[in-house]
Amino acid sequence: MRGMQWAAGAVVGSAVGDALGGPFEFGPPGAFSARFPAPGAGGEMCGGGGWDPGEATDDTQMAVLVAESLLERDGLDLPDVFARFQRWAAADPKDIGLQTEDVLTNGMPWDTAAALHFQVNRRAAGNGSLMRASTAAVRFAAAGREVTMDAARRIAALTHGDRAAWEGTAIFHELVRAAREDVDPLTALPDILAHVHPDHRDRYAGVLAADWHPDRATEFNGAVWPCLGSAVWCLRTTRCFEDALRAAVDLGGDTDTVAAVTGGLAGACYGLDAIPVRWTRPLHVPLPGFGGRVLRMPDLLGLARRLACR
Repeated sequence: MRGMQWAAGAVVGSAVGDALGGPFEFGPPGAFSARFPAPGAGGEMCGGGGWDPGEATDDTQMAVLVAESLLERDGLDLPDVFARFQRWAAADPKDIGLQTEDVLTNGMPWDTAAALHFQVNRRAAGNGSLMRASTAAVRFAAAGREVTMDAARRIAALTHGDRAAWEGTAIFHELVRAAREDVDPLTALPDILAHVHPDHRDRYAGVLAADWHPDRATEFNGAVWPCLGSAVWCLRTTRCFEDALRAAVDLGGDTDTVAAVTGGLAGACYGLDAIPVRWTRPLHVPLPGFGGRVLRMPDLLGLARRLACR
């Protein structure tokens, strides 16, 4: 996609999905359409569940922390990213995943904290690394498949010791890169799957198949496989950004993250101009632990531009 449309679409689209889905988290399927039955009628950035209208959750907050580290450190500095995560976690954010919180507060070094958590719990395939991937996906897209997928895995491994989370995040990175190259991400999936670790390839092939439906998920969509599969399903079965996001939130469950991942993919595909202004106008991203900063649209657009130009 030409210009900055794909980059701004990915970053802003993910944040919009996050803020749109936050108030419906852990709710039942269909709750969004039941409240807002007419597409385009407005009012969807309603707030609720502890969130102000347009307020982004931990998904976007962590994505911004990744972005600012990449820009300020001029590349991937994993200890710096981890330290920013720790500072944020220590500031009592409104929402933080249980696994992520444990990893960031267990007192272990950046390169062993997630591995230790996985060793003890044997369950670390949540979607918490996938949810924050939009900014890094934009930053590394120009470097090619090998570099962007490697970066995704390394950033994911800071908080998630299960390789399943690494591979899901790497697939997302590569889907965003395909959009940058004006390639339909859906047609790129078979080639992308060939570059997924063999131990996880079949499971991802299943949830990313053209005939898969979120109703077939064997885990809650807070897990990385059905989360990514649901986002791709939303992209595949709709024809515009707004419809993709409505479908994502209507799935229920972990609505903020499913919609954030869907928004990142749909934004990269359709571009910034496809995102309704009524959704971007109230959008804001608080950053607990960072001096009371709150990012708004101009800030997110600036991040996207700088990430894509590196």
